[in-house]
Amino acid sequence: MNNLQLEKVLNELLSPQLIKDYAPNGLQVEGKAEIKRVVTGVTASQALIDKAVELNADALLVHHGYFWKGEPEPIRGMKGKRIRTLIKNDINLYGYHLPLDIHPELGNNAKLACLLEIEVEGGLEGHPQSVAMYGRLKQPLSGKEFADRINQVLNRVPLHIAPEDGDKIIETVGWCTGGGQDFIELAVSNGLDAFISGEISERTTYTAREMGIHYFSAGHHATERYGVKALGEWLAREHELDVTFIDIDNPV
Repeated sequence: MNNLQLEKVLNELLSPQLIKDYAPNGLQVEGKAEIKRVVTGVTASQALIDKAVELNADALLVHHGYFWKGEPEPIRGMKGKRIRTLIKNDINLYGYHLPLDIHPELGNNAKLACLLEIEVEGGLEGHPQSVAMYGRLKQPLSGKEFADRINQVLNRVPLHIAPEDGDKIIETVGWCTGGGQDFIELAVSNGLDAFISGEISERTTYTAREMGIHYFSAGHHATERYGVKALGEWLAREHELDVTFIDIDNPV
């Protein structure tokens, strides 16, 4: 497949034009014209790029790419090394951030819900493009039982901040993968029993305790593995590309 055609296919699927984002979505660094082998991963780190080089990839498809709003513009240091490696090896870099969080089937939020057995009911912000979701557990669980499920599914022990009534059973859940901790108050205002995000802030602890909601910090990387992996599997299935998902360890 031609590299520009691949961008068109991904844009048609993910509709990045419908959401305001913090970085450009699509082809971020142009490489060779013909793409047969694709490596997918969460973040375009040097380790992931080196793995793509090792596997003779024509393209690297990630959730966290480059050129974030507010970051220094010069291509030097760590950023320069990453981009030089891509250009030297003629590797295309595609990045899809919020469009990959919110996609109703392949998105990070959708995949996390499926893994944790949450039935999706809607967007927490009240519209289909919401980056935070809410739903209902197929079976009510205690806080400890739900923490155990997260650990089992994500292979990561979540940080569980229980409400002052720590025995509160969880039936309804809100979630936002990655850095979505500040949606917790919206989850409370919607009467939910629990909220999950990847990251936690110092203030999140007190919000959960004082506002009566279970909170689970399950890791930014850990909660965002599954969207880009599913996207790569879709490309392999629908467009017969050779796709390999690489999970670079990240404890955050």
